[in-house]
Amino acid sequence: MKTSFHGKKRLFGFFFAALLAMAVLGGCADGTGESSGDNSSKEPEKASVVVGIQQDIDSLDPHKATAAGTKEILFNIFEGLVKSDENGNLICAVASDYTISEDGLVYTFTLRENVKFHNGDVVTAEDVKYSLERVAGLLDGTPLMSTMSTIQSVEIIDEKTVQVTVGTANTELIYSFVAAIIPSGSGEEEEANPIGTGPFSFVSYKPQEGIVVAKNPEYWQEGLPYLDEVNFKIVGSADTALMELQGGTIDIFAYLTDSQAQALKDSHQVKASASNVVQALFLNNAVAPLDNVKVRQAILYAIDKDEVNDFVGGGNGTLVSSAMLPTLKDNYVDLNDVYGTAANVEKAKALLAEAGYEDGFDLEIIIPSDYEFHMQTGEVIVEQLKAVGINATIKGVEWNTWLEDVYKGRQYTATISGITCDMTPGYLLNRFQTTSSKNFINFASAEYDETYAKAQAAQDLKEKAGYYAQLQQILCDEAGSAFLQVPANMTAISKRLEGYKFYPIYVQDMSTVKVVE
Repeated sequence: MKTSFHGKKRLFGFFFAALLAMAVLGGCADGTGESSGDNSSKEPEKASVVVGIQQDIDSLDPHKATAAGTKEILFNIFEGLVKSDENGNLICAVASDYTISEDGLVYTFTLRENVKFHNGDVVTAEDVKYSLERVAGLLDGTPLMSTMSTIQSVEIIDEKTVQVTVGTANTELIYSFVAAIIPSGSGEEEEANPIGTGPFSFVSYKPQEGIVVAKNPEYWQEGLPYLDEVNFKIVGSADTALMELQGGTIDIFAYLTDSQAQALKDSHQVKASASNVVQALFLNNAVAPLDNVKVRQAILYAIDKDEVNDFVGGGNGTLVSSAMLPTLKDNYVDLNDVYGTAANVEKAKALLAEAGYEDGFDLEIIIPSDYEFHMQTGEVIVEQLKAVGINATIKGVEWNTWLEDVYKGRQYTATISGITCDMTPGYLLNRFQTTSSKNFINFASAEYDETYAKAQAAQDLKEKAGYYAQLQQILCDEAGSAFLQVPANMTAISKRLEGYKFYPIYVQDMSTVKVVE
């Protein structure tokens, strides 16, 4: 759940259908990234970097972490059998290779030689079996990753081969094998002492302060990482972040607003990238008056998304009207014409009158105050809603409060935040199933549920894309929430650094960053 972005309007997409085709055929790219060539023979520089982050960690257990802001850090500590590279390609990590049976029900992974955990132990097939069974819920009946609940069994074929059998074929499932591999039996110990296979090992964590990681000298990718230490430091506000960047006490800070980017463009490297976040005014469909579809539709007509994008993001975001990334172009449907991107005040007022709210109503919008991008968005929307008689007010809360009360507890009426996506379109859409634990807007549609089930069962990519198009249309027509934009990601980087990479998923990969001064 993240955002605060600004950048170039162009989004750097990747070809999802091609990736899926590669995944079905099996196998991995080499995955050695920039560690090959001359760099691998150089003595690593002794250096540390401070990365500013906007929220606290919700869990150090990689299988239980919920917030995208946590996962972006844990990417440096943990790895799965596979992982994404900066181009959106699926590459091997703990596995060196994999195959998928023709019927899509059996996945066979070959483990990479001599991959070590941070405690020095070599990763074994037992570790892989334990990790997959844990996330699938085969150990205690509680899946920790909903997509992995389809796993029926994990069998050790030999010391370097693990076979996974699933109940239903799904062309997108391979992307869920990014699930972290942890030592067999470690379970709940991971929260206190995270042990993974990533380029950095866990050093310390202090609530409300941040997390420190150190170089893993035995990382399987030769030559990486370059840095000796990375401090992910929690920055309390946008003003503090700006001051610390200018003062040199933090080196990297992502999710800048337009005003921040402009202030830093001369003193820092300010780089734009695509984001994988859909920002929205999320509406609790189970709370009056938002349980009335006409009221929700009125809100969508009242919002001027063009104005929001221009004011907060310098006009660099990509406007959307449903929960799908435009970069997933084989599955994305442009629905901006349904409600328009400019405000239609008369239409909004008419719908409110039909719903019995001709005099408007009060609406509290809870926003995580850590995120200046969301707070500024809220300020614009409050004024827009007043034009149709809705008296909206903003309540800023700390991130952990938002996570517990809004996202998990669903104790709210409206909120502004973002939802992140992995490399599959189903990830963005599965949360709106009626019974999904991630359905924090309480969207309920039997038609949606039935269509989503058909999408997951479809093996033909065009057929699957057709179902995804239907899902986007249902969510839009029912005004499940007021989807606003995919903000561009603007990141400030100290001029003493190079090698920072942008990903099509939400991570801060510090393994290729180096000090050049």
